[in-house]
Amino acid sequence: MGWAIAGAVVVALAVAVALWVRWLSRRRVYWFERLTNAIPIHSDWWKSQRALTGELLYVAIGDSAAQGIGASKPGRSYVGEVARHIRAVSSKDLRVVNLGISGATLSIALKKELPALAKLEPDIVTVSIGANDMASFEPARFAAEIETLFAALPSHAIVADLPTFYFLPAEKKVRIANQILREAAARHSLVVVPLHEAMRRQGLWGVTTQFAGDLFHPNDRGYKVWASAFYTAVDERLKNIGGRA
Repeated sequence: MGWAIAGAVVVALAVAVALWVRWLSRRRVYWFERLTNAIPIHSDWWKSQRALTGELLYVAIGDSAAQGIGASKPGRSYVGEVARHIRAVSSKDLRVVNLGISGATLSIALKKELPALAKLEPDIVTVSIGANDMASFEPARFAAEIETLFAALPSHAIVADLPTFYFLPAEKKVRIANQILREAAARHSLVVVPLHEAMRRQGLWGVTTQFAGDLFHPNDRGYKVWASAFYTAVDERLKNIGGRA
């Protein structure tokens, strides 16, 4: 009798897990489609921001996280949060040029974002790129491309290391990539901000509350954590250029 009850419990748990996995899979498909449809909306919004004027120019290099995919509004991306922080602490008006491209890898940033950066004279530059390279991570190629990117950045650029993926095996690749990134940044005397650590400290709370429905892009709460990793370095840059209130 006891074995029969135990067997029934096991079967019930297995069915519950299977139903949960099915629900989660359908939910991710829904959110993937929803966030994919948001890409042109976010892109157009950021393009409209380029037309604004300001004494300070903030330029961002990045991917869909820079665009704010997963956030409730484009301006809730980490770029938007950093811009909001700058406006709160600065005595000068701010113009934002977000060069981030959804889906961008290092290769795409080199081909499309760097040429656009070269035409500008930014006061503040943030760089968060490389997470999409983890899908087909090749350390040698990553090292070569990150070296090329960093060599072309202004000396005051603020670079984030890669965000945590929380779980193996992706997290193992991220740790290798971040070591490569930090070594390249050191060679070019670039400031690296601890995005990975800022996210890791969130722990299970971050995993369960700070991601959009696709379980990949941050939501509004997650983007605030991303932005917080930049604040100290941004404040130091503002102090150096006389941009603090």
